[in-house]
Amino acid sequence: MAHEVTLITGDGVGPELAEAARKCVDATGVSITWDVQEAGIDVMERTGTPIPDSVMASVRRTGCALKAPITTPVGTGFRSINVYLRQELGLFACIRPCKHYPGVRTFFGELGVDIVIVRENTEDLYAGVEFEAGRAETHQLIEFINGLPSDRKIKTSADVTGVSIKPISVPGSERIVRCAFDYARQNGRKKVTAVHKANIMKYTDGLYLATAKKVAEEFPDIEFEERIVDNMCMQLTQKPELYDVLVLPNLYGDIVSDLGAGLVGGLGVAPGANLGPGGAVFEATHGSAPKYKGQNKVNPTALILSGMLMLRHLGEMEAADRLEQAVAAVIAEGKDVTYDLKPHRDDPTAVGTQEMAEAICAKI
Repeated sequence: MAHEVTLITGDGVGPELAEAARKCVDATGVSITWDVQEAGIDVMERTGTPIPDSVMASVRRTGCALKAPITTPVGTGFRSINVYLRQELGLFACIRPCKHYPGVRTFFGELGVDIVIVRENTEDLYAGVEFEAGRAETHQLIEFINGLPSDRKIKTSADVTGVSIKPISVPGSERIVRCAFDYARQNGRKKVTAVHKANIMKYTDGLYLATAKKVAEEFPDIEFEERIVDNMCMQLTQKPELYDVLVLPNLYGDIVSDLGAGLVGGLGVAPGANLGPGGAVFEATHGSAPKYKGQNKVNPTALILSGMLMLRHLGEMEAADRLEQAVAAVIAEGKDVTYDLKPHRDDPTAVGTQEMAEAICAKI
């Protein structure tokens, strides 16, 4: 029986990457009925919105999407198209594997870095509860806070002070930490590390950490530890081989996931999955790189590996393994790879986006 999947082609280099990833997923032999949907800057020029209703309807119907990069337009109601998709579909968990493939240039290659970052997607400062300096509601908020019976005051004027609210809840913390432990158990991982700043933010990060400790008790077969986020960043650059699955609130997860990508060679090899009750969206973690649009130049690895994560989500484990092994083999050989995977970025033997995808298909 065929799986139904929404393919969101994006803009900038998105359509080229979508074509490459689709080609590689199809080469595994898994039967997929693709519902191709357009989104982004080009669509906005025609429809007035970067995410037409048809895109959301498709993802809600199929429950699964592979999404190429999309540019968030300036001057619209969207703070971020990615944030919009996550909030509309309830995609509370972002899974970011950071795995080194031999042949990818990195200072940490010999350590064989293989960590998974599980980021909460809906709460924290990214909830977007912000108040702009100089506005009447900001004055009211600061007056209210300063009028509370507490020694915690905002000492600068509302005319020159913006305020962001950082909501972190017990239910939100429970489900993301449980997601991390479930992932560890299902994928043979040995340890989960909760990352926080509870030493300073005692009532938000403190709540998150206390909740994480409570959830950890349900998983005695998985080792649990906690790390303060700044120390965690230092630890990852000194001894990343000691870590396995990291679970973090939204903001820290965003920052540390890019750090993790840097450990294994950059965003060009970093896939991502967003999961929740409203479905699953798999995406490369890099941007749409509009300056490279139509040049058949950009590395397709991140979106192809996102397709690999999608196959695992669909239960097609053997096909996912073959796809990952083919990607690894092509990168290790170093022949049919894009310019950024060559020893020198001006290497004339570099191939294009589609040619690298075709080499991966041949390996499959």
